Amino acid sequence: MDFESYDVLVVGGGLAGIRAAIAAVETNPRVKVGMVSKVYPMRSHTVSAEGGAAAALRPEDSYENHAFDTVKGSDYLADQDVVEAFVREAPIELIQMEHWGCPWSRDPDGKISARPFGGMTTWRTCFAADKTGFHMLHAVFQTSLKYPQITRHDEAFVTKLLVEDSRCVGVVALDMKTGRFDAITAKSVILATGGLGRTYAFTTNGNICTGDGMSLAYRAGVGLKDMEMVQFHPTGLPFTGILITEAVRGEGGYLLNNEGERFLKRYVPNKMELGPRDIISRAMMTEFEEGRGFEGPHGKYLHLDVRHLGEKVIDRKLPFMRELGREFVGIDIVKEPIPVRPVQHYMMGGIDADISGATPMAGLYAAGECANVGLNGANRLGSNSLSECLVFGAAAGRAAADYSSAAKPVTANPVDAILWDEARRVEVAYLEKKGGSERIGAIREEMQHEMDAGAGVFRTKEGLQKLIERLGGLRERFGRIKIEDTSKTFNTELTSAMELDFMLEISQTIAVSALAREESRGAHARRDFPQRNDEKYLKHSLVFSRDAAKPRLEYRDVHIENFKPQARTY
Repeated sequence: MDFESYDVLVVGGGLAGIRAAIAAVETNPRVKVGMVSKVYPMRSHTVSAEGGAAAALRPEDSYENHAFDTVKGSDYLADQDVVEAFVREAPIELIQMEHWGCPWSRDPDGKISARPFGGMTTWRTCFAADKTGFHMLHAVFQTSLKYPQITRHDEAFVTKLLVEDSRCVGVVALDMKTGRFDAITAKSVILATGGLGRTYAFTTNGNICTGDGMSLAYRAGVGLKDMEMVQFHPTGLPFTGILITEAVRGEGGYLLNNEGERFLKRYVPNKMELGPRDIISRAMMTEFEEGRGFEGPHGKYLHLDVRHLGEKVIDRKLPFMRELGREFVGIDIVKEPIPVRPVQHYMMGGIDADISGATPMAGLYAAGECANVGLNGANRLGSNSLSECLVFGAAAGRAAADYSSAAKPVTANPVDAILWDEARRVEVAYLEKKGGSERIGAIREEMQHEMDAGAGVFRTKEGLQKLIERLGGLRERFGRIKIEDTSKTFNTELTSAMELDFMLEISQTIAVSALAREESRGAHARRDFPQRNDEKYLKHSLVFSRDAAKPRLEYRDVHIENFKPQARTY
């Protein structure tokens, strides 16, 4: 057991986390910054973002238009002061990315190219072909290497937040290479651990997206906000869940049912394929239910057709999509339509944080998909997420650096005791347990299928109550898991068990929050309450960990400024 100590500690090595680390150093060059990630940073999930990043950079656009599109897209659950700050900072961050070497696609006159995305009134999504997240992550990671103040701890799995006198003072982390538990202390901690898509069976998220940061904060007593708001993307590849980027529709792709009809004319006639993700996902599920979908070995699907764009456009603007079609479906999208169906994609909910990333716990900040700063509300607009990681990652980095300059040093005695207790807890709960009969993979798979069925595109009271009951049963079974690998080095069975522990907890917060919100708003579609209810539910939900069996719910007013709630039609 060793101790490392920093002024600012970032947990997570994706776009938001690295941007936070850079911002902390730029705010105060004397700060010592640590960065903990359970994977090498270039394997963070940001690398899989494809379509682009939103910012009002073109003369036909404006801050007001971007703000209105974001608020309307959120079904008026976004905090409008946060949206205002976001739309003004996003262009600055994207230009900074260019200065750091991000190879944006270009118009003939040399300007950064933009494409239309769903729910937007103009072309606003800046892109680097269809590998935007890959190039953005490369740019920030390479930039971070020039700062000697940043020390990385790669392949370290955080199991607990260190809390002393109601203040976060670091983390306990398992070094996967050695199997050793370390206390990494800090005057301030930023959680930037990404999403929780692996709680669902059919998801675009990679295996590392297990809701770790949300669960860590939740267990430490911090509320999770709007956890019922789970985004489903309309176009995932059947079986794999691999994302077919919204850029395919932005470049002119058509969604077709089994009658060859562009069916979205019945649902979003003024936007068609560029409608918001939640509405298009529900439209596709309705087409399936009414018998207008295709049947395949992996269930129902619809067609996404880009053949009319031509090979030249596809190879220039959507080369990765052609590669995905060839490698995973065995088709050439120049000649054949792409099979697609709705897939879990993004978490609008997350750790309760303000516009600077500060949580209600002193010394603890959050940014990126694991955080809820009030930007996305009930439905995130496509391409706002990469910009969000930059804007609020930078904000959290600056705020954490400022806080650390005045914070008291961390004392060793309580940290030593917490570290010992946590290391012992993991050993007793997992490595020393004898006689277990349950398999991690079996429980995880059942949880994922129950989440798909009970908290998917459409929800009902009966389905959510059943889901909560089933999750309780899976939690009981989890207490009887069997771990056969007792090795110290890269014990992936152990880390998988701890990830499943996090996911079971986070799944419960989604189900409980969704059951309590008796309305339909954005991505939260209740068949038994099909209308939006602003009188009762124009509020953020907050779920707290009272005990494992019964989380506590509270509600907080949404911050309304210029845009008064109105009917959300497209």
